Amino acid sequence: MASEAGEGSTAGMDDYETLISTTDVELLKKAWRNEKAAPEILRFETSLIQRIRGQIQLMEENIEEFAGSGIDPLTVSLYQMDLDRTQYLFRSYLRIRLQKIEKYMFHISKNPEVQSRLSEQEKGFARRCADDMERHLEESVLSKLPDNYQDIVKQSIISEESDMIPEPQLDSFVVCKSRRFLGPFQLDGRQSTISCILLVCAARNVSSVC
Repeated sequence: MASEAGEGSTAGMDDYETLISTTDVELLKKAWRNEKAAPEILRFETSLIQRIRGQIQLMEENIEEFAGSGIDPLTVSLYQMDLDRTQYLFRSYLRIRLQKIEKYMFHISKNPEVQSRLSEQEKGFARRCADDMERHLEESVLSKLPDNYQDIVKQSIISEESDMIPEPQLDSFVVCKSRRFLGPFQLDGRQSTISCILLVCAARNVSSVC
């Protein structure tokens, strides 16, 4: 009986953790971690971001209503703290993506598959960044160089590839954490036992880093 009770308790805890891990805030935290760790820009979480925006607006309205209705200030401050955490994750997620767009603007503009990962607003931002940078470089530098060196994406017109475009380093390494016992795990040609420890994996081989 005790064993059955223990198993029931464990199952209940697993269900609780699963429920918590699927809340929008936890999903946003996961998206933020993945975006922060990945060397390239990931697909924009459209549905999640729309829901988070709506929830932030609702939380702001509720806090304003609570503050004006005489509710305990400590309770209001706790709600405000929860809102601040959510807003931080939300803004940081968007800011990280904008930083990647600014860094790889020409790579994105030349790659339709990468463009498909962006939101409509991000696509517009990427186009404006690329146009502004190209215009700036042409006016300040390229127009003063010999004709053979006025290409913005190539070192010279004889270059076969666009060797002046920064690209994400997909063979760099990121840290990921196993969420469950994996059993025997093949790593670098050796058989290893991995059990809820930090793994170092090539970014191109990792679909999620949290």
